[in-house]
Amino acid sequence: MTKPRIGVIISSTRDTRFADKPTAWLMDKVKDHPDLDFALIDLRDRNLPFFNEPASNLWMPSGDPNAVAWQETLAGFDGFIFVVAEYNHSITGALKNALDQAFKEWNRKPFSALAYGSMGGARALEHLRLIGIELQMVPLRNAVHIGGGDFFKVSPLGANAPIAEIEDHLEGSLKAMLDELTWWAKTLQTAAA
Repeated sequence: MTKPRIGVIISSTRDTRFADKPTAWLMDKVKDHPDLDFALIDLRDRNLPFFNEPASNLWMPSGDPNAVAWQETLAGFDGFIFVVAEYNHSITGALKNALDQAFKEWNRKPFSALAYGSMGGARALEHLRLIGIELQMVPLRNAVHIGGGDFFKVSPLGANAPIAEIEDHLEGSLKAMLDELTWWAKTLQTAAA
């Protein structure tokens, strides 16, 4: 059995987004993971229209070629880590639209997050977990949160320090998240075989 493939989805598409900094840190930490393969998926690189299909692709094929390409990309993954920015206590509009553009490709796949914001992206991640349940995903308990003083230390809104300066605060959460993601991805991959 091949190692489960995990897509790391950057959810913010803003020109001035903070997401690139924690994503680079995460990708460096997982590059040699013994049990999982990781690939970066940047929503900026997708030309996804606003959802305008007659129905979910669970019920009928999507007509927009960009939506179909998105669905084909997602189908190749066994789980996901979302890099979650918190906008007005929720996820970004770009992420909600990307979630809506597929259905069956999300089913029975685990996901977690690296969330950030003044409150650690906690409220946005709670919304994402509820959406994930409807998409028949497996939302994991463990996630990495960059919030409060740590967020303002590494954010351009604050001191803009390197993530390495708060890394010791994140590593326990990262390990717990990766351990849980590994178990679920392998378990669900085996069940689907």
